[in-house]
Amino acid sequence: MRPQAAALKALLDEPRLQVMPGCGDGLGARLIAEAGFRTGFVSGSSISAMRLAMPDMDLVTFAEMADTVEACIAAAPDVLWLADGDTGHGNALAVQKTIRAYARRGAAAILIEDKIWPRPLGHGGAKLVVEREAAVLRCRAAAEACRDEGILLLARTDARTSRGFEEAVARIRHFTAEGADILFLDSPQSEAEMRAGIEAAGGKPSLAVTSPAGKHFMPGDAELERIGIRLVVYPQDILAATVHAVRAALAGLNGGPKPPLATPPELATAIRSADYLAQDAKWPDPR
Repeated sequence: MRPQAAALKALLDEPRLQVMPGCGDGLGARLIAEAGFRTGFVSGSSISAMRLAMPDMDLVTFAEMADTVEACIAAAPDVLWLADGDTGHGNALAVQKTIRAYARRGAAAILIEDKIWPRPLGHGGAKLVVEREAAVLRCRAAAEACRDEGILLLARTDARTSRGFEEAVARIRHFTAEGADILFLDSPQSEAEMRAGIEAAGGKPSLAVTSPAGKHFMPGDAELERIGIRLVVYPQDILAATVHAVRAALAGLNGGPKPPLATPPELATAIRSADYLAQDAKWPDPR
Protein backbone atom coordinates (compact mmCIF):
# COMPACT_ATOMS: atom_id res chain seq x y z
CA MET A 1 0.00 0.00 0.00
CA ARG A 2 1.31 3.46 -0.86
CA PRO A 3 2.33 5.57 2.17
CA GLN A 4 -0.42 8.16 1.66
CA ALA A 5 -3.09 5.45 1.44
CA ALA A 6 -1.76 3.73 4.57
CA ALA A 7 -1.81 7.07 6.40
CA LEU A 8 -5.42 7.71 5.37
CA LYS A 9 -6.43 4.20 6.41
CA ALA A 10 -4.83 4.76 9.82
CA LEU A 11 -6.79 7.99 10.26
CA LEU A 12 -10.05 6.29 9.35
CA ASP A 13 -9.34 3.45 11.76
CA GLU A 14 -9.48 5.99 14.61
CA PRO A 15 -12.90 6.18 16.34
CA ARG A 16 -13.44 9.84 15.51
CA LEU A 17 -14.72 11.94 12.65
CA GLN A 18 -12.34 13.30 10.03
CA VAL A 19 -13.41 16.55 8.32
CA MET A 20 -12.43 16.73 4.64
CA PRO A 21 -12.77 20.04 2.74
CA GLY A 22 -13.23 19.94 -1.02
CA CYS A 23 -11.54 22.15 -3.59
CA GLY A 24 -11.21 22.55 -7.33
CA ASP A 25 -7.81 24.18 -7.89
CA GLY A 26 -4.28 24.44 -6.58
CA LEU A 27 -4.84 27.55 -4.46
CA GLY A 28 -7.77 25.96 -2.67
CA ALA A 29 -5.63 22.88 -2.06
CA ARG A 30 -2.80 24.99 -0.65
CA LEU A 31 -5.15 26.83 1.70
CA ILE A 32 -6.54 23.52 2.95
CA ALA A 33 -2.99 22.52 3.88
CA GLU A 34 -2.29 25.95 5.40
CA ALA A 35 -5.38 25.57 7.62
CA GLY A 36 -3.97 22.33 9.02
CA PHE A 37 -6.35 19.78 7.50
CA ARG A 38 -4.87 16.31 7.11
CA THR A 39 -7.29 15.28 4.37
CA GLY A 40 -8.81 16.94 1.31
CA PHE A 41 -11.16 16.12 -1.56
CA VAL A 42 -10.47 17.02 -5.18
CA SER A 43 -14.12 17.70 -5.96
CA GLY A 44 -15.60 17.21 -9.41
CA SER A 45 -18.37 19.72 -8.77
CA SER A 46 -15.85 22.34 -7.64
CA ILE A 47 -13.61 21.66 -10.64
CA SER A 48 -16.57 22.00 -13.00
CA ALA A 49 -17.55 25.29 -11.38
CA MET A 50 -14.11 26.86 -10.89
CA ARG A 51 -12.51 25.69 -14.12
CA LEU A 52 -15.46 25.89 -16.52
CA ALA A 53 -18.18 27.86 -14.68
CA MET A 54 -20.48 24.93 -15.39
CA PRO A 55 -22.67 22.73 -13.21
CA ASP A 56 -21.65 19.21 -12.24
CA MET A 57 -23.32 17.37 -15.14
CA ASP A 58 -20.46 15.22 -16.51
CA LEU A 59 -19.14 18.11 -18.59
CA VAL A 60 -15.58 17.88 -17.22
CA THR A 61 -13.41 15.49 -19.21
CA PHE A 62 -11.08 12.89 -17.76
CA ALA A 63 -8.08 14.92 -18.95
CA GLU A 64 -9.36 18.05 -17.19
CA MET A 65 -10.02 16.09 -14.00
CA ALA A 66 -6.61 14.40 -14.04
CA ASP A 67 -4.86 17.72 -14.66
CA THR A 68 -6.61 19.31 -11.68
CA VAL A 69 -5.95 16.31 -9.42
CA GLU A 70 -2.25 16.68 -10.25
CA ALA A 71 -2.31 20.44 -9.57
CA CYS A 72 -4.03 20.04 -6.20
CA ILE A 73 -1.70 17.29 -5.00
CA ALA A 74 1.38 19.22 -6.18
CA ALA A 75 0.19 22.32 -4.32
CA ALA A 76 -0.38 20.41 -1.06
CA PRO A 77 1.58 17.15 -1.15
CA ASP A 78 1.33 16.55 2.61
CA VAL A 79 -2.49 16.41 2.53
CA LEU A 80 -4.05 12.98 2.10
CA TRP A 81 -6.17 13.41 -1.02
CA LEU A 82 -9.38 11.70 -2.06
CA ALA A 83 -9.78 12.20 -5.81
CA ASP A 84 -13.19 12.29 -7.46
CA GLY A 85 -13.18 9.55 -10.08
CA ASP A 86 -16.88 10.00 -10.87
CA THR A 87 -18.05 6.89 -12.77
CA GLY A 88 -14.57 6.13 -14.07
CA HIS A 89 -15.44 7.75 -17.42
CA GLY A 90 -16.53 4.62 -19.24
CA ASN A 91 -16.34 0.84 -19.09
CA ALA A 92 -14.38 -1.32 -16.63
CA LEU A 93 -11.08 -0.69 -18.42
CA ALA A 94 -11.72 3.07 -18.35
CA VAL A 95 -12.40 2.83 -14.61
CA GLN A 96 -9.06 1.13 -14.08
CA LYS A 97 -7.27 3.66 -16.30
CA THR A 98 -8.73 6.50 -14.22
CA ILE A 99 -7.61 4.89 -10.97
CA ARG A 100 -4.09 4.25 -12.20
CA ALA A 101 -3.77 7.82 -13.46
CA TYR A 102 -4.87 9.29 -10.13
CA ALA A 103 -2.62 6.91 -8.19
CA ARG A 104 0.39 8.04 -10.24
CA ARG A 105 -0.46 11.63 -9.36
CA GLY A 106 -0.37 10.86 -5.64
CA ALA A 107 -3.98 10.31 -4.57
CA ALA A 108 -4.49 8.35 -1.35
CA ALA A 109 -7.98 7.24 -2.38
CA ILE A 110 -10.39 7.52 -5.29
CA LEU A 111 -14.17 7.78 -5.38
CA ILE A 112 -16.04 5.66 -7.92
CA GLU A 113 -19.83 5.87 -8.14
CA ASP A 114 -22.64 3.92 -9.79
CA LYS A 115 -24.33 6.67 -11.79
CA ILE A 116 -25.04 6.34 -15.50
CA TRP A 117 -22.31 7.86 -17.68
CA PRO A 118 -22.63 10.05 -19.56
CA ARG A 119 -25.58 11.49 -17.64
CA PRO A 120 -28.76 11.31 -19.76
CA LEU A 121 -30.07 14.75 -20.71
CA GLY A 122 -33.63 15.83 -20.07
CA HIS A 123 -33.82 14.50 -16.52
CA GLY A 124 -33.05 17.73 -14.66
CA GLY A 125 -29.65 16.47 -13.53
CA ALA A 126 -31.20 13.44 -11.76
CA LYS A 127 -28.86 10.91 -10.18
CA LEU A 128 -29.75 7.94 -12.38
CA VAL A 129 -27.73 4.80 -11.74
CA VAL A 130 -26.71 1.75 -13.75
CA GLU A 131 -28.26 -1.66 -13.05
CA ARG A 132 -27.00 -3.41 -9.94
CA GLU A 133 -25.01 -6.03 -11.87
CA ALA A 134 -23.20 -3.31 -13.82
CA ALA A 135 -22.57 -1.35 -10.62
CA VAL A 136 -21.02 -4.39 -8.94
CA LEU A 137 -18.85 -5.07 -11.98
CA ARG A 138 -17.65 -1.45 -11.96
CA CYS A 139 -16.79 -1.74 -8.27
CA ARG A 140 -14.97 -5.03 -8.85
CA ALA A 141 -12.82 -3.47 -11.58
CA ALA A 142 -12.13 -0.46 -9.37
CA ALA A 143 -11.18 -2.59 -6.37
CA GLU A 144 -8.76 -4.63 -8.47
CA ALA A 145 -7.03 -1.51 -9.81
CA CYS A 146 -6.86 0.08 -6.37
CA ARG A 147 -5.26 -3.05 -4.92
CA ASP A 148 -2.76 -3.13 -7.78
CA GLU A 149 -1.90 0.54 -7.29
CA GLY A 150 -1.88 0.47 -3.48
CA ILE A 151 -4.55 3.11 -2.90
CA LEU A 152 -7.98 3.04 -1.23
CA LEU A 153 -11.34 2.76 -2.97
CA LEU A 154 -14.35 4.78 -1.89
CA ALA A 155 -17.43 3.17 -3.45
CA ARG A 156 -20.50 5.39 -3.70
CA THR A 157 -24.09 4.57 -4.57
CA ASP A 158 -26.59 7.17 -5.73
CA ALA A 159 -29.41 4.64 -5.90
CA ARG A 160 -31.33 6.11 -2.94
CA THR A 161 -32.97 8.92 -4.89
CA SER A 162 -33.93 6.98 -8.03
CA ARG A 163 -34.31 3.35 -6.92
CA GLY A 164 -35.06 3.53 -3.23
CA PHE A 165 -33.39 2.94 0.09
CA GLU A 166 -33.37 -0.87 0.06
CA GLU A 167 -31.59 -0.95 -3.28
CA ALA A 168 -29.02 1.55 -2.04
CA VAL A 169 -28.28 -0.54 1.06
CA ALA A 170 -28.02 -3.69 -1.04
CA ARG A 171 -25.42 -2.00 -3.24
CA ILE A 172 -23.38 -0.94 -0.21
CA ARG A 173 -23.30 -4.59 0.90
CA HIS A 174 -22.16 -5.69 -2.57
CA PHE A 175 -19.50 -2.98 -2.78
CA THR A 176 -18.20 -3.99 0.64
CA ALA A 177 -17.97 -7.62 -0.47
CA GLU A 178 -16.10 -6.58 -3.62
CA GLY A 179 -13.36 -4.99 -1.52
CA ALA A 180 -14.20 -1.28 -1.29
CA ASP A 181 -12.31 0.34 1.60
CA ILE A 182 -14.72 3.23 2.31
CA LEU A 183 -18.46 3.29 1.63
CA PHE A 184 -20.85 6.13 0.81
CA LEU A 185 -24.62 5.84 0.63
CA ASP A 186 -25.61 9.14 -0.94
CA SER A 187 -28.73 11.08 0.15
CA PRO A 188 -29.91 9.25 3.29
CA GLN A 189 -33.17 10.76 4.49
CA SER A 190 -32.88 10.03 8.22
CA GLU A 191 -30.52 8.94 10.96
CA ALA A 192 -31.95 5.44 10.69
CA GLU A 193 -31.04 5.27 6.99
CA MET A 194 -27.54 6.56 7.67
CA ARG A 195 -27.08 3.96 10.40
CA ALA A 196 -28.31 1.22 8.08
CA GLY A 197 -25.73 2.28 5.50
CA ILE A 198 -23.00 2.13 8.13
CA GLU A 199 -24.14 -1.33 9.20
CA ALA A 200 -24.15 -2.53 5.59
CA ALA A 201 -20.50 -1.50 5.31
CA GLY A 202 -19.61 -4.32 7.71
CA GLY A 203 -17.22 -2.38 9.90
CA LYS A 204 -15.50 -0.51 7.09
CA PRO A 205 -15.54 3.30 7.42
CA SER A 206 -18.52 5.23 6.04
CA LEU A 207 -18.53 8.71 4.56
CA ALA A 208 -21.13 11.47 4.62
CA VAL A 209 -21.41 14.67 2.58
CA THR A 210 -22.52 18.04 3.92
CA SER A 211 -23.45 20.57 1.25
CA PRO A 212 -25.58 23.74 1.35
CA ALA A 213 -27.56 22.49 -1.66
CA GLY A 214 -28.19 19.04 -0.20
CA LYS A 215 -31.72 17.84 0.46
CA HIS A 216 -30.78 14.82 2.53
CA PHE A 217 -30.19 14.14 6.22
CA MET A 218 -27.24 16.34 7.24
CA PRO A 219 -26.64 16.56 10.99
CA GLY A 220 -23.72 18.49 12.44
CA ASP A 221 -20.26 17.00 12.80
CA ALA A 222 -20.76 16.00 16.45
CA GLU A 223 -23.91 14.07 15.53
CA LEU A 224 -22.18 12.40 12.57
CA GLU A 225 -19.44 11.21 14.88
CA ARG A 226 -22.00 9.89 17.38
CA ILE A 227 -23.82 8.00 14.62
CA GLY A 228 -20.56 6.37 13.49
CA ILE A 229 -19.55 8.25 10.35
CA ARG A 230 -15.75 8.38 10.02
CA LEU A 231 -15.35 10.95 7.25
CA VAL A 232 -17.44 14.00 6.33
CA VAL A 233 -16.78 15.82 3.07
CA TYR A 234 -17.61 19.49 2.52
CA PRO A 235 -17.31 19.57 -1.28
CA GLN A 236 -18.43 23.15 -1.98
CA ASP A 237 -17.66 25.38 1.00
CA ILE A 238 -14.49 26.77 -0.59
CA LEU A 239 -16.33 27.21 -3.90
CA ALA A 240 -19.21 29.06 -2.21
CA ALA A 241 -16.81 31.28 -0.28
CA THR A 242 -14.91 32.06 -3.49
CA VAL A 243 -18.04 33.19 -5.33
CA HIS A 244 -19.04 35.42 -2.43
CA ALA A 245 -15.55 36.93 -2.04
CA VAL A 246 -14.98 37.57 -5.76
CA ARG A 247 -18.38 39.23 -6.15
CA ALA A 248 -17.64 41.45 -3.16
CA ALA A 249 -14.23 42.42 -4.59
CA LEU A 250 -15.74 43.24 -7.99
CA ALA A 251 -18.50 45.27 -6.37
CA GLY A 252 -15.80 47.24 -4.58
CA LEU A 253 -14.02 47.92 -7.86
CA ASN A 254 -17.35 49.06 -9.28
CA GLY A 255 -17.77 51.82 -6.69
CA GLY A 256 -19.15 49.82 -3.77
CA PRO A 257 -17.56 49.31 -0.36
CA LYS A 258 -14.18 47.61 -0.39
CA PRO A 259 -14.31 44.14 1.21
CA PRO A 260 -11.48 42.75 3.36
CA LEU A 261 -8.63 41.57 1.14
CA ALA A 262 -5.53 39.53 1.77
CA THR A 263 -2.53 41.71 2.52
CA PRO A 264 0.55 41.31 0.31
CA PRO A 265 2.27 39.20 3.02
CA GLU A 266 -0.83 37.02 3.38
CA LEU A 267 -1.01 36.52 -0.37
CA ALA A 268 2.72 35.74 -0.50
CA THR A 269 2.23 33.06 2.16
CA ALA A 270 -0.70 31.52 0.28
CA ILE A 271 1.29 31.14 -2.93
CA ARG A 272 4.55 30.16 -1.14
CA SER A 273 6.58 33.06 -2.50
CA ALA A 274 9.39 32.61 0.05
CA ASP A 275 9.85 28.95 -0.89
CA TYR A 276 10.04 29.70 -4.60
CA LEU A 277 12.35 32.69 -4.14
CA ALA A 278 14.67 30.48 -2.07
CA GLN A 279 14.71 27.95 -4.89
CA ASP A 280 15.29 30.73 -7.42
CA ALA A 281 18.34 31.90 -5.46
CA LYS A 282 19.97 28.49 -5.95
CA TRP A 283 20.07 28.97 -9.71
CA PRO A 284 21.69 32.31 -10.53
CA ASP A 285 21.60 33.21 -14.18
CA PRO A 286 25.20 33.12 -15.50
CA ARG A 287 24.56 35.92 -17.98
